[in-house]
Parts: sequence; C-alpha cells; structure tokens
Amino acid sequence: MNKRMEELVAILNDASRQYYQFDKEIMSNQEYDKLYDELAALEQETGITLSTSPTVNVGYEVVSNLPKEPHPSPMLSLDKTKDVHELKAWLGDKEGLLSWKLDGLTVVLTYQDGELAKAVTRGDGVIGEVITANARVFENIPLKIPAKEETVIRGEAVISYADFEKINEAATYKNPRNLCSGSVRQLNNEITAQRHVKFFAFSLAKGGSDQFTLRQEQIDWLQGQGFETVKNVLVTADTIEAAVQEFDREVTTFEIPSDGLVLIYNDIAYGQSLGSTAKFPRDSIAFKWQDEMRETELKEIIWNASRTGLINPIAVFEPVELEGTTVSRASVHNVSIVEELCLGKGDRISVYKANMIIPQIAENLTKSGTFTPPEACPVCGTATEIHDENGVKTLHCPNPQCPAKMVKSFTHFVSRNAMNIEGLSEATLEKFIDEAMIKKFADLFRMDRWRDKMVQMEGFGEKSFQNLLDAAEKASHTTPARLLYALGIPNIGVANAKMIARACRNDWNQIQSLTAEDLSAIDGIGDVMAKAYVDYFRDEENRQRVAELLEVLTIDETFEEQSASSISGKTFVITGSLGHFENRDACKEKIESLGGKTAGSVSKKTDYLINNDSTSGSSKNKKAKELGIPIITEEEFLAMIGE
Repeated sequence: MNKRMEELVAILNDASRQYYQFDKEIMSNQEYDKLYDELAALEQETGITLSTSPTVNVGYEVVSNLPKEPHPSPMLSLDKTKDVHELKAWLGDKEGLLSWKLDGLTVVLTYQDGELAKAVTRGDGVIGEVITANARVFENIPLKIPAKEETVIRGEAVISYADFEKINEAATYKNPRNLCSGSVRQLNNEITAQRHVKFFAFSLAKGGSDQFTLRQEQIDWLQGQGFETVKNVLVTADTIEAAVQEFDREVTTFEIPSDGLVLIYNDIAYGQSLGSTAKFPRDSIAFKWQDEMRETELKEIIWNASRTGLINPIAVFEPVELEGTTVSRASVHNVSIVEELCLGKGDRISVYKANMIIPQIAENLTKSGTFTPPEACPVCGTATEIHDENGVKTLHCPNPQCPAKMVKSFTHFVSRNAMNIEGLSEATLEKFIDEAMIKKFADLFRMDRWRDKMVQMEGFGEKSFQNLLDAAEKASHTTPARLLYALGIPNIGVANAKMIARACRNDWNQIQSLTAEDLSAIDGIGDVMAKAYVDYFRDEENRQRVAELLEVLTIDETFEEQSASSISGKTFVITGSLGHFENRDACKEKIESLGGKTAGSVSKKTDYLINNDSTSGSSKNKKAKELGIPIITEEEFLAMIGE
C-alpha cells in the first residue's frame, strides 16, 4: 500500500506542477479526481499521510518571472462533493449562499484610499504573484471604488467561452482556464488587455467597515462598489435541491466557464467559528457536477493544420449521446496528450463534456498507443516538426506557403468585419486555392478570369459564380479600417483598426506609414502592437501585397469629425435578432460613429441593453434586470439618436 501511495503522490504532484507552473493539463479532471480519491482512501485505511501528499498541501509553487508576495492568511482549497444530499447534510439547519464556482484564476485585490493598489494571484495558496499592472486592464475591474478604507477583495479572473474561441484560433490552450492563467500572468500587460479578461468578486476579505453579519450583505456591498458578481442564491436544506437543479439547467448556456458550485454559510460569524483543516475551510464546500460519461470506440485521429502552422489532433469516435447532444469528436490538443493517453485505432475510450460543454477524452481503457504524429503536413506534404516547450509537445508545419495557412488568412480577409465578401466560405476558398486560382488577396477581385473553370466546379454554377462576382465588386468599395483589419496584422483587431484609421483621419498613406512612436500615441495601442504593426508594413512582401490590393480596391477616405451626441460615452450591449439594422455589427458601427461604446456582455458599466424581445429569458436580459439596466428596442434606440 505504501508503494502505491508513493506512486499516487508522485503522479498527482506532477500533474499539479504542470497545471500551476506551465498551464498544462496532462490528465483530465476526472482522472485526477479518481487518483486523488484513491490516495485519500488509502491514507484513511492506513492512517499514514506522506508529507508531500496533495491531500494536505494546498497547491504547487508557481515558477515565473513575476514578483512574489505572501498572502496575509493562507488561501485554502475547498472540500468537494458530487452528491446534492451531502450538500443538504452539510448545510443542516443553517442558511447558505449558493453560487457558481468559476473556472479561472483566483486573484486578490487590495484598494487603498479608494484606488486599486495591488493585485496578487492565489499562487500556491501561501505565496502569490503580483500582477497589479495586468489587473488594471481587466475589462470590468473598477480602478476606483467609493470605499476609502483599506479593502481586500477576492475573486476570479476568467475568459468567456466566446472570447476563448476567438482568441484561441491556433488551439494553443486547452481550455479558457489555461488561456486566462497565461493571460493574467503575462509580463507585458498589453497582451493581457487583448484577452478580454474579466473579474468576478466572490468575497470581501477586509474592509466595508467589517459591519456585515451575512455573506449576502457582503455581496450586495461589493456590487455597490462597482464589482461584478455571479449569481448567488440563498438556500436552506429544503430548497437546495431545487436551486442546484436550476443551476444545472443554466450551465450549458452560461457564458463563463464554471466547474461547479460553491456553498457557504450565510452567517459569517458561524462560519468563521468552525475554523479549518490543514487544507480546507469548514465554512464552505464545493459541489462538482456529476459528469455524464460514455464509453465508445476511437476510430481515428485527424490532424488539422491551422494558419499559424500548428497541426492539431482531433479524436473521431463512434457517436454517443452526452448532455443531450450527439458527440463524435473531441480535440486532443497536442502530441503530449496523444502520447499520455496512448491512443490507437479501435481503442475503447470514455468521453464526457468538461463543464458540461467541451467534449473531452477522460480515459483510454485499452491503450494500444498505435497513433503517431504524421511525418508530413496533411495539407502540403512538408516534413513536420515537433516543438517541445516546457514539456508540452506540439506538431507544426514549417512551410510558409502551406495552403492551410493561406486558407485561414483568406478566410479572415473575406470575413464580415474585414472585406465582407459574402458567399466565400472556407470550404470554397480551399477549393480555389487548391486549384491555384487564388494565390494572393488581390486575386479575389479578379475572379472573372476563371469563369469557365469555376462554373464547372461541383456545387458551383453560373448563378453562384455571378453572385460571387457581385459580392466581390461590392466589397471592393471599402474603408481604411476594414482593409487594415483584413490584412491580419498580429494583435490588430476590429476596434484597434478603427482607432488607427480615425487617428489618421482615414488617410491610407498615413495609415501604412505610421511609426512606432505614432502608434504609441494612439489610445489603446501599446508597444507590442506597435512593433507588430511597423514590422508588417516594413516587410517587402507585405508592402507588395498591399500595393496589389490598392490597384483593385476603391477606398473611401472621407472623414467626418465625431460630434457630441446623446449617446456619447454611453455603453451598449446588443442581443437578439435585429430588424432595422442588417446585423449587430452594423448597429455597433452606428453606436461607435456617434461616440458610443459597445460591449459583449452586460455589466454595471452597461448603460443600455438593446433587445427587441424584452421578455426573453436570455442571460443578458436577466443580468440587465438584476442590475437595473434599461432594456430598449431598436426603435427606442433610433428615437434616442434622432432617427
């Protein structure tokens, strides 16, 4: 038994080290929990606990170049259960506060005289990393609060599923939590600012004149100070099952990654009187969802090349029903995980949905290990390369002319927020590129040369071809901001492109001639973005690419100064279907043209939610109603701006 305990401690500690130091997951949550429970059972049976056991150690020392700082008191982990009846028994005759357990990075904020003075990560629970500069660029964090006494607030830094999908194009990160951890711990906060990190407060560690007797009062006070909090529900033993079921119904549509719920005694003094164990506080407990698990047969691994050159493994298996949907594939993320799981054709695997959302392989039951990374890029045939960074192996195609890289670049170029060539899907672009009809961006506006060949392609006729030509002609009349974004310059998103174009008064020659100093003077453009921008336009191939585009495009360089309007400085969130505007982007453009701002989620900083169905049960509607934010229709918005 002792030998098995030593093995388990070594395996679990290595998993923790990879997770906390390198944001790498070498095993699923299910596998970790299974081994952890086995270790805990052996410790209870033998009465022996090793000094390095994860059952008594809070976390793992974080290794980074960020400055370290000890916490005033240890930040302990939470004991957990997957049984709602255990929650009921734990609560007893007390009242509790039930809330989402967010899956991000815990951060402690300290405010002095009403201003954010310091931000520290949880780290190993004893010593954290100082990330104050990064916290200042979290999207929804208040830099100043009304309270003037020293105030210490604990909360979770997170990245939403929607932002994760947009940012994680190259599948470098396994899940939003890993991306968030990497974003929060950047040495350059310009990168953090681009990742749309949000902060949700969950407890008040110090401040508020310490006048509160209930946790609910603390949450209300935090909201009054400008902090966003997640849904909190007061429960008793009689109501907790129904409350858990309500959360269960909402989890699949919840925009923020959550790995369960947290239950804490509402009576602060009572909770504190219980003290803590070496690892867990006794005033709170975590509830983890019972993941629905299915066994199936692994059919193959597909290796998908991306526009960054990263080649990602995708597991394809016999379809199974999970959480109400049919699932037949799951991302395996990198070579290391393929090797760790010993995957092979015909293996029996168990699959689940992480956080009830993302399909994952939990375990390989047969471990044949017959799959190996392809030696040649599946798209262009170039010899592949395996890169090893901090023990994580990834597969890459080194060919700069790989069509996969071109397809993704072209897909971005024609996308709605870029040149907006309707009807050009990624699949269609791939066909055109494979047939060498499209080799560079400018070719998209000369497709008439390939009429005879294109109309003979499967799924393409004369009418489809003419529609495509018409769409390209329409898109050729564009704006400097659209063209700038379409070029795919690293870190230059839609908002950045608009800011740069506005700063240059829509003069394209000035736009492509900006220096790093010019760019740094533009609000929101930092050194990293400025360098990438300048490097792009210094590159001779890029300059040639742009010159060829200018020959086939008509750029509208007219510029109108923004005049003060009734919505200047106001922040809008748009949801639901629209009638007056073609789409949400068109509505956003109108708001921004009048000096307003737009955001993707509702927060205390939101002034209006535009939704033509004010009675819908959407999460944005619920949040707006909770915060007392006006929900207006398109017609009301148009009346507001005088149209």
